[in-house]
Amino acid sequence: MSRKTLPEILAKQTVAKSRLFAIEALDLRFSNGEERTYERMRPSGRHAVMIVPVTAQGDLLLVREYAAGTERYELGFPKGLIDEGESALDAANRELKEEIGFGANNIVPLKEVVLAPSYFSSKMTLYVAQDLYPEQLQGDEPEPLELVRWPLAQAEELLTHLDFCEARSITALMFALRYLKP
Repeated sequence: MSRKTLPEILAKQTVAKSRLFAIEALDLRFSNGEERTYERMRPSGRHAVMIVPVTAQGDLLLVREYAAGTERYELGFPKGLIDEGESALDAANRELKEEIGFGANNIVPLKEVVLAPSYFSSKMTLYVAQDLYPEQLQGDEPEPLELVRWPLAQAEELLTHLDFCEARSITALMFALRYLKP
């Protein structure tokens, strides 16, 4: 596999901004001399975590949460941003406590993923969490999240569930099943 030379960044400019997002235009020159302008979400430097919690009884713990992008409630795994000064592992345990009311004594990283790398630079670390214990922290959600228990033995059926369609949750499930396989 050949390694190409990275394009030269000729200019960066913020072309649109909202309360949450900034869109940046990058003027690029490729190694063959071709010049193009690409747009992306301006990197924030903040990354995120998603956790697949597994109970001692053999259940996956999911949350049903409103998603403004699809304008409906979606079923997925607990997730959230890593706070400044916080490790990804600490963020994973905090998100578990905020979203499902459990912490974990055993949290194992599965894979670091990027969603739509042509437009976003933020990374998300996927974890599996076991040896859960009850502990609730106040989260930042506007309403209580619905906790959904799903038998691990029927995990592959989640793939056909209408509300379980977020690519990151599907990826996390597949990596967790591979990790948990006896």
